[in-house]
Amino acid sequence: MTHYRQFDNGLRLIVHRMEGLFTVSCGVLVKTGSINETKDSNGISHFIEHMLFKGTKNRTAFEISDYTDRIGAQINAFTSKELTCYYTKATAEHLFESLEVLSDIFFDSLFEESESAREKGVVIEEINMCEDEPEELCLDLLARSRYGDEGLGRTILGSIKNVKKFTRQDIREYMEKYYCADNVVISVAGNVDVQAAESMIEQLFACRFTGKKSAEQKKYAEVEPSYLYKCKRTEQSHIAFSFPALPVSDKRNVALALANSVLGGGMSSRLFQKVREEMGLAYSIYSYVSQYKDSGALEIYAGVNTAERAAAERAVSGVVDNLFAEGITEQEFLRGKEQIKSTFVMGQESTSSQMLLFGRYLLFLDKVFDFKERIADIDKTTRDEVNDVIKAVLLKEKASTATVGPGRTPVTL
Repeated sequence: MTHYRQFDNGLRLIVHRMEGLFTVSCGVLVKTGSINETKDSNGISHFIEHMLFKGTKNRTAFEISDYTDRIGAQINAFTSKELTCYYTKATAEHLFESLEVLSDIFFDSLFEESESAREKGVVIEEINMCEDEPEELCLDLLARSRYGDEGLGRTILGSIKNVKKFTRQDIREYMEKYYCADNVVISVAGNVDVQAAESMIEQLFACRFTGKKSAEQKKYAEVEPSYLYKCKRTEQSHIAFSFPALPVSDKRNVALALANSVLGGGMSSRLFQKVREEMGLAYSIYSYVSQYKDSGALEIYAGVNTAERAAAERAVSGVVDNLFAEGITEQEFLRGKEQIKSTFVMGQESTSSQMLLFGRYLLFLDKVFDFKERIADIDKTTRDEVNDVIKAVLLKEKASTATVGPGRTPVTL
């Protein structure tokens, strides 16, 4: 059973009842992230995510953690390009406590300067950690090569320089722009009483927002394909490719997901079998789909021996060429369908995955996710439709590339 309600102030609620389970996951999803930041504010969405756990009018930072531990719950958050999410997972009997602590950090955080100074050090170390992870660094560069220096091309963490200068006023001004009722979805999934959950949300969230409307969401700007690199003394060369693909609302997304599963979505995929199993050129190689409200990308990553980098690039290029020219086989098509179906079916057993699935779907598409409808969409997708998407997406002349490792030689595809 799935229940949807939009309150008068624009706040949206989705409650997905999952009978037979013993847990409940609650999420507060805010439609903002690095896409809405400027050069000088880049990283503030992520910094705010950290600061909401550093003390409120009612609890210290320790008391927030202690409270959730005492009820046996988990509390956490994440920031992405277009989304910031605060969430809990607990036994179903602690639904109210889970929602109450989320409400407390969301509305009553103090952003004290002493806590801010300490947390800046934590975030700076997170940035430093990313610099020491060449795979993550390579994918950040890939986003910039695909989208440029604005919006979706910006990193989520921002720069150390920016983090050091963020103030309480910066935080409050940003939250006033985007932490508004019409820009938020509350998602609850688990074995809960739907009406009780709605009543709790009305008490703890709906009545606490001001009447202010959210600022307009920024859109990405189309840029020419480019190549970016970072010279770094690493044991491997890290190479990545990005093809412009489909936004989250595109009806061809099932076909795109099937194409990706064949290209590099698993151990039976063409990239894995060719580059790793047959040629032994990489330990980690995969492809994935990134989707946003107004854009998307099909991306490939590989970590390879520097001496064999050229051979690995030729191998990846050959796989892309072959898939583009010949399309997928009937066997690959049927296998891909089962992979995608099983992903959705297995997700039905996790309250946290369902909370995020229903919440994101409502936040970005303003629709209630329908499991049966999605399975039907997968079933009715044809092999020809998948091959048409491959022809539309895998265009080498539109691909952006990035590399991290020794040397400055442009990556080729």
